[in-house]
Order: sequence, then C-alpha cells, then structure tokens
Amino acid sequence: MTTEATINEESLHTLIGGVLQDLGGAFSVPLVQIGESLGLYRALHENGAQTSAELAMKTGLNERYLREWLSAQAASNYITYDSANNRFSMTPEQTFVFANPDSPFYLAPAFGSAAAFQHNMPQVKDAFRTGEGVAWGDQTECLSCAVARFFRPGYQNHLVQSWIPSIEGISEKLSENGSVADVGCGHGISTMIMAQAFPNARVDGFDFHEKSIEEARKHANQHEVPNLTFHIQEAKELPGKYDLITMFDCLHDMGDPVGAMKTIRGALNPGGAVMIVEPMAGDSLEDNLNPVGRMYYSASTMVCVPTSLAQETGAALGAQAGEKRLRDLIVNEAGFSYCSRAAETPFNLILEARA
Repeated sequence: MTTEATINEESLHTLIGGVLQDLGGAFSVPLVQIGESLGLYRALHENGAQTSAELAMKTGLNERYLREWLSAQAASNYITYDSANNRFSMTPEQTFVFANPDSPFYLAPAFGSAAAFQHNMPQVKDAFRTGEGVAWGDQTECLSCAVARFFRPGYQNHLVQSWIPSIEGISEKLSENGSVADVGCGHGISTMIMAQAFPNARVDGFDFHEKSIEEARKHANQHEVPNLTFHIQEAKELPGKYDLITMFDCLHDMGDPVGAMKTIRGALNPGGAVMIVEPMAGDSLEDNLNPVGRMYYSASTMVCVPTSLAQETGAALGAQAGEKRLRDLIVNEAGFSYCSRAAETPFNLILEARA
C-alpha cells in the first residue's frame, strides 16, 4: 500500500498559477498569429487608443470578433485596456514586442513557431517510441517559414552591426572583395543581410533543404542582389574557399557536426574565420532552467533533436549544448586551433573559430 505524500498548499497554488499562466499563453498562440497576420497590432499602434467598433471601422473587420480578440489580448497584457473610455491601445513596450518587426525583441513570429511545433507533435510522439528521427523536409511545411521569421529580427539587428565586427579583420575583408559561405542558410535571411551590407563580397548560401533554397532564391530575385547565390548543398560537401563561413542556429541540428566542421575548416582561406551562432545556453542543465532555456529545450525536443537523428551519425547535440561542449567539438574533435565567444545577446551565443 502506498501513502500519499502530504500536499503543501502554498507549493500547489504556485504550481497551478504557473500552469494557468502557461495555458493562457498556449491558448494565445492562434490569437497572436491572427493579430499579426491581420495587422491588428499595427493598427492599434498607428491609430492610437480605439474601441472595438473604431478598430473595426479602421480595418474593415468584424466588430464582434475584434472585441473578443481585444479582450483576450488585454487579459494577456499584450495590449492595454482603459476601462474609463472602453478603449484599447499599446504601450511603447508592447509595440516593441508585437507591432515593430524591426525590433530586436519582435516576438510575434515566435508564436508561429509554436504552432508549427504543435503540427509536428504526431511525428515526434512516434519518434519517442522508435528512437528514429524526423527529417527537416518531413516536418510540417510551415516550420521553415516560421523559423525564418522568428530569427530574422535578431539577424537584422545584430549581424552586421555587432556580430561580424566582433571578428577581427573580417568586416574590412568583406568590404573589399572577400567571400562568405552561409552554411545552413534556410530561407536566406542572414545571407541576404550580408550580401546587401557587403556588395563587393561574393556571398553564397548553402542548405540541404530544397524548398528552403527555393524560397531563398525567390527572395533574392525580388531584391536583385547580384553578389548573392544559393546552392542546395550539405555542409560536408562545401565547395570552394571563403574568408568568412557563417552557421546560424544550425550546427546543433546537424547529424554529423564534427564532419561538417572538418569540411568547413578546410574551406577557409588563410586568415579566414568561422562564425557560429547558437542558442544562448549555459554548460549544465541547472544553468538553463530559466525562460530562455525552457523555450529552447522545448524547440529542441520538437525539432532539433529529431532533425539530427534523421541524418547520418545523428549526434543530436540539442539546442542547449552550451559553449563548453561546442568549443570542445570545434577544437578537440574538428581540429580548429582556436574558438572563443565573440559576442552574445539574451537569445544568442556567437562563437568565432579559426583554423
């Protein structure tokens, strides 16, 4: 016979409060997607405080749906409600997170990633039983788009402004006539930013996912960037020599990250560097038991580990591998002579490696 442990009422209420907060966030996923796609946050920001009827007039949308949406957003503290005049508005901070796509903390696209993870659930659940992977191309179709949109604000606000300048001599080389290989480029957001910032450089984007490269090429053609080319290619088959090789949030997704880094080391020009951008993480589980670690461990369970296990070797580093593990892989296993932290953000760890 088992005896039930005595329940601590205070701990129970704290746990329930946290779960209710999480459920509110989970239930908000489709609402934030609706608000972003229909331009509701932008309309609130641009037109100031409004009633649901006034917002309906501005947007041409149904007032009753808007009223319920606005109420839910106010309850989430994503927008602000003034009961004195029955109007809804956005503070500068709320605008920074939900209505300004150029903000480094524009988090509305992250809700699209959350929705994509939910679509992946049946495949990943089966993988728990079999131990097999779920290939990137076999995951929900909206995942690559959602991930590209999620990472774009960080790249747009930091890549050229601080990350590349943190690597000695590289900005100067690219400004002259240098060359860049963006490995695991996905939809090419990072690749495009570099090509536009350094028009004298040759910039190549590489990814093994054909549909992502198709989207990257469409985007490049729309912007007419002559120094930019995209290739369907695995990291272990990287051709040519480059002054800078970048890897944005992809090393931990690779099945054979050591093999990829060995190839990349051989593809560097003399004096060249590799810039590896990975999710911010400490070196132990206890270091990562925080909101950022929670988000990345969840994403890693649903996407990163399944993607790696579907490939040859299946190293499954996970999105929270940590700097110590990454540096060990880069230097001791892949043979680089040097690897150190070049920069960081609350969400990103930026490493510099030299052959």
